[in-house]
Amino acid sequence: MPIPVRKSDAALGAEIVFDLSQPIGDRAFREIETIFHDNIIVFFRDQRLAEKQHIAFSRRFGELEIHIVKKYLLPSYPEILLISNIKNEAGEHIGLADAGFTWHSDTSYRKTPSRCSLLYAKEVPHGPDGKALGDTVFANCIAAYEALPEPMKRRLAGARAIHRYSMRRRIDNSPRPKLTAAQLAETPDIAHPIVRTHPHTGRRALYITAGECIGIVLPNGEHMPEDEALDLIAELDAHCVRPEFCYRHQWRIGDLVMWDNASAMHLAICDYALPQRRLMHRTTVIGSVPF
Repeated sequence: MPIPVRKSDAALGAEIVFDLSQPIGDRAFREIETIFHDNIIVFFRDQRLAEKQHIAFSRRFGELEIHIVKKYLLPSYPEILLISNIKNEAGEHIGLADAGFTWHSDTSYRKTPSRCSLLYAKEVPHGPDGKALGDTVFANCIAAYEALPEPMKRRLAGARAIHRYSMRRRIDNSPRPKLTAAQLAETPDIAHPIVRTHPHTGRRALYITAGECIGIVLPNGEHMPEDEALDLIAELDAHCVRPEFCYRHQWRIGDLVMWDNASAMHLAICDYALPQRRLMHRTTVIGSVPF
């Protein structure tokens, strides 16, 4: 029997009804992978995953990344990045407290950006009314590209955007440690196609983010004038996150959500604060060079 799927009524997103703690045969995995490619972001409710199970499922999609901010890797499991506002006895955050607070695609600043990210909810904050807080919004950048006027598609053909990790927008007073010289050396500027072709489906998507992208290289190798480039980057970024292209996920404990970084951007909503606790475990699968 096919694996049950409950599609959202948004431009992307689907629930896959499957217990990831059980052995997953090759046929079932291929079906999950196809559903993932079709829906860009998928989620599995009510999971009970040990760290090894989370890592093993993630590895089915490819080699796992070890995040550049080593301070927040889970002890004994460096493949898992802690995302949390919880503080230890010394008053220090145990994980990234401001992860995803601006629109982005994970590790787009690397030569080989992430294929997909898998975020597992261990603790979810709630408001006084019991409603879950800390939603995540996802934008379908394939749909955004397809909705562009033809003259804009022609203008973007062959152009590349320059991604700079150190320019990624952060919240005011971010608790994240400042990048070290070694981290900056590990993440030099990189130019990726503004219109990216998906390595598994062949579909095209916009791949550009305001703030992190600091310039545009034209097909002839020349750089677009800075003001013009920044205006175009901002225009395309705003286009991608229009409501008709978005799905908003309301978290529950036990959710495992995975998204396709080649065809989506995402944004974490920061509408909670201690004593409301949030704890997530994230694995990230290394992808391929964008083309």
